[in-house]
Amino acid sequence: VAALELRSVDLQSPRNNKAHHTQEMGLRRLIVRRGQPFTLQLHFNRPFHCGTDHITFVAETGPAPTKLSGTRATFGLTQARQGNVWSASDFTIDSNSLFVSLFTPASAVIGPYTLKIDISQGQGYSTTHPVGTFILLFNPWSAEDDVYLPSEILLREYIMMDYGFVHKGHERFITSWPWNYGQFEEDIIDICFEILNKSLYFLENPSKDYSQRNDVVYICRVVSAMINSNDDNGVLQGNWGEDYSRGVSPLEWNGSVAILRQWSARGGQPVKYGQCWVFAAVMCTVMRCLGVPTRVVSNFRSAHNVDGNLTIDTYYDRNAEMLSTQKRDKVWNFHVWNECWMIRKDLPPGFNGWQVLDPTPQQTSSGLFCCGPASVKAIREGEIHLPYDTPFVYAEVNADEVIWLFGDGQAQEILAHNTSSIGKKISTKLVGSDQRQDITSSYKYPEGTRGPGDLGGSHHRLLLSWSGGGSKGRGRCTRRERAPGLWKEQLLIFLKILIRGHLSGKQLALEPALVGWEKHFIFKIEPLVIEVCIHIGGITYILEVRIPGKEKPLGLMMMIVMTVSILMTKKIQWPLLLPYNNYRNKLTDEKLIRVSGIAEVEGTGRSILVLKDISLEPPHLSIEVSERAEVGKPLRVHITLTNTRTVALSHCTMVLEGSGLIHGQVSNDLGTLVAGHTIQIQLDLHPFKAGPRQLQVLISSNEVKEIKGYKDVFVAAAR
Repeated sequence: VAALELRSVDLQSPRNNKAHHTQEMGLRRLIVRRGQPFTLQLHFNRPFHCGTDHITFVAETGPAPTKLSGTRATFGLTQARQGNVWSASDFTIDSNSLFVSLFTPASAVIGPYTLKIDISQGQGYSTTHPVGTFILLFNPWSAEDDVYLPSEILLREYIMMDYGFVHKGHERFITSWPWNYGQFEEDIIDICFEILNKSLYFLENPSKDYSQRNDVVYICRVVSAMINSNDDNGVLQGNWGEDYSRGVSPLEWNGSVAILRQWSARGGQPVKYGQCWVFAAVMCTVMRCLGVPTRVVSNFRSAHNVDGNLTIDTYYDRNAEMLSTQKRDKVWNFHVWNECWMIRKDLPPGFNGWQVLDPTPQQTSSGLFCCGPASVKAIREGEIHLPYDTPFVYAEVNADEVIWLFGDGQAQEILAHNTSSIGKKISTKLVGSDQRQDITSSYKYPEGTRGPGDLGGSHHRLLLSWSGGGSKGRGRCTRRERAPGLWKEQLLIFLKILIRGHLSGKQLALEPALVGWEKHFIFKIEPLVIEVCIHIGGITYILEVRIPGKEKPLGLMMMIVMTVSILMTKKIQWPLLLPYNNYRNKLTDEKLIRVSGIAEVEGTGRSILVLKDISLEPPHLSIEVSERAEVGKPLRVHITLTNTRTVALSHCTMVLEGSGLIHGQVSNDLGTLVAGHTIQIQLDLHPFKAGPRQLQVLISSNEVKEIKGYKDVFVAAAR
């Protein structure tokens, strides 16, 4: 009998990829998930004989594959599968072809594999034949995998959905930013493994790194470190200033695909620039691509507590200017991170499920700028001793906020001690919807109640308790409203306060209108800057209007000196007119203004801090599609923008993006849009993937960096 020789191989990629939920990544190459069989067809020079022909499969990954490290597997042909191990079984013979089912264990190392077979007859010599290559991913559909998620609805959202929303703004005015994750674009899977191969762990010890790629906790920590570039040639360079001239403003990204492709094309040079929502959105793309259920989460009024005392201290002088300190503690208007779904075998029972991962470089963890995974359940129960970085995340949603009045070289009094102002409106995209879901209750028990692990009775509340007043009669009021529109000629603001009862030993209620004792007020207007969230103002006896930058004020706009006496039953209002021209060129990225002031009560020496945030609305972008969307057929898109400003928008550019609708991006120069005028754009798209899709549109100009819109489109399969 002639020696058995392999003539050809059919990896059956279209069939296997569809069964493994990877068909969106393409059908030309084999991409499968661990813990699930896939079928191959081997075509020989003659029929395969079970008794005399012996086939051994060899699967290898990594630079120096070994069986001991889990990067090399050898397994023979058997009739039935042998448990959760590498196996080749359930074979059938059809003429010169052998159909065989290969199974990879649910604990296998993920990554690109080479597959070959050794053929021998009896005791004779063996010959080796290459079979092909395949990529192995995590499998959240497999009950044996550590990322198993037993809900098809949730899997459609957290693995298969290639677009979504990032929630930004502040707690009373939350905006939803569309984002193109694009995890199924054909080259993204290769870039994801390129990211792993450029990590410091790989560069230090490639074989050891590969051997740990079966562990989802390890992969998450590596990716968290590699999305930022603080330690390595990570994907994104952060920039929290105002100068983005050497790169792209974080506000001008539509999705992850362009960022990842630029990073890869430039040999792993960090892409400029990112902020928290960009870091988190790109990590969501990578983790979903690798097969880990992932979502993007926004925490409003998020604490950055470096020293671990669960208290954020802020200091102001008597001019109501916030004082810079050596401490890096701060309260961010919002912060964005990720949650990944997994079993935590390294933790005690009860802490599986969603885990916080934060790729924004805030502090080091085991020597690298990464954060997590921290169990959301552990955060809720106060089990801050559990790895990884749980105390830091716990503080982000639970820290106290203490505002001090500083003078004569020392802190003189507490203006506010807020035990419930941190960790508000924790948000993510609602499953199967464009709406926002509030998930605060998964991180903390309702304010005013204590959970089993609440730290309120121990080291959490180190300072005196405070509840809207107290024995010294101090209070704080924060009111946030949406202004009628940014692009008006001027902004009219009313700051209203109500004080009831005597100030000594009684609770203060701060409400609309002002009634009460003789007082002197000063208010300052400043924008609330994202990521810093501490632009506060107001000077006793003086009204001051200032638009600051993130590092220093950009210029005083208005100052008024006033002294006001108020009788017990008298109400007064001071309208403050802020002309548009005074702030048009001084607003920061997030278009927020904070009205704030300190009221000092004569004869008592006590002060009251008052805050009010106003969100300014950009022009509205309208997107419509006129026909039924179908693969391979032109789809007409209508985009309309009206310039509601009093000045022209110059050097307008438009960028369109949407996985399955557009290959890469489409960019157009729109020129200048005159004040009060409307521009209408029509263009044709050519959808190439069926199913639910999202078109993202970004229009930028010299005056406004981000006018964003989106349109959900369902694309029918070609008829």
